[in-house]
Amino acid sequence: MVLRLVQFKTNEGSRAVAALDADAKGRIVNGVATTYDLARGAIAQGISLEAKLADLGLGDHVDIRAALSEGRVLAPLDHPTDSAHLIVTGTGLTHLGSAEGRDAMHKKLSGEDTLTDSMRMFKLGLEKGKPKAGEEGAQPEWFYKGDGASVVAPEAAFSSPAFAQDGGEEPEIVGLYIIGDDGQSYRLGYALGNEFSDHVTEKFNYLWLAHSKLRQCSFGPELRTGPLPDAVTGTSKVRRGNEIIFDKPFLSGETNMSHTIANLEAHHFKYDGFRRPGDVHVHFFGTATLSFSAGVKTQTGDIFEIEADAFLFPLRNALGNAPASAATVTAL
Repeated sequence: MVLRLVQFKTNEGSRAVAALDADAKGRIVNGVATTYDLARGAIAQGISLEAKLADLGLGDHVDIRAALSEGRVLAPLDHPTDSAHLIVTGTGLTHLGSAEGRDAMHKKLSGEDTLTDSMRMFKLGLEKGKPKAGEEGAQPEWFYKGDGASVVAPEAAFSSPAFAQDGGEEPEIVGLYIIGDDGQSYRLGYALGNEFSDHVTEKFNYLWLAHSKLRQCSFGPELRTGPLPDAVTGTSKVRRGNEIIFDKPFLSGETNMSHTIANLEAHHFKYDGFRRPGDVHVHFFGTATLSFSAGVKTQTGDIFEIEADAFLFPLRNALGNAPASAATVTAL
């Protein structure tokens, strides 16, 4: 059974969780205000999310489409009391075809006919990214994006920093996790994601990749439980006013990846610091489709729209800008 969960604010301003049917009709989950509370309850009882939902039952109907249009839908998972206990990370060069754009960005000026670091990493994933049972797979490229304060709700605007060179979309599948009191990692499910990044900064020098990833992100609107389909087909669009300036398909799921999801998870959660009880983890699995690679230069007001066949709703976010702010250090 596949559950589809959405977090939202009611018309009165309180938080609630809705479970959706296949037609996207929602009903409020009784007894919990957040997906976090629902999952923590299931973990404590040693049961599935589906079993916990059945135990709690469903209440009033809710129109999620109306909530989306009114800006009341939240990310489908957060840490309800402390955003510092939500960790956003990702892995790159994980999808078949993803190395081509990255390699073009990082070609050495000498023109030597040698593999770049990007191509070496991609080749390693092709060779050892899908290990057999009992084997250790290749370690992927990994990066940190931020904490819960970096997450932007569906339909809300990204706030690109004043020093940014670019703000571009990255359509991806996201894994959503909670660490139980036993220190084990529990995957709640998956969501559509936009791993918004600064590709101009990254292109200047690959060692600036870490800087380019310290941007906001968005995922949702829904959390889909159960296994991810082997093949996920979607589209990524950039709208500018009444015009669509970019419209390309993207592929995900393990059929279209050089790594298994289990291998990416193993290399993330092998670190003790990422198994701290109560923490939330949001992990982006990578993409092979970027408007930046097609020569698009985004502008303030552009709207990113990502949809995929495994999910009911598209993920939409506009491009906005943050005011300049001075970072000062004071000696004590």
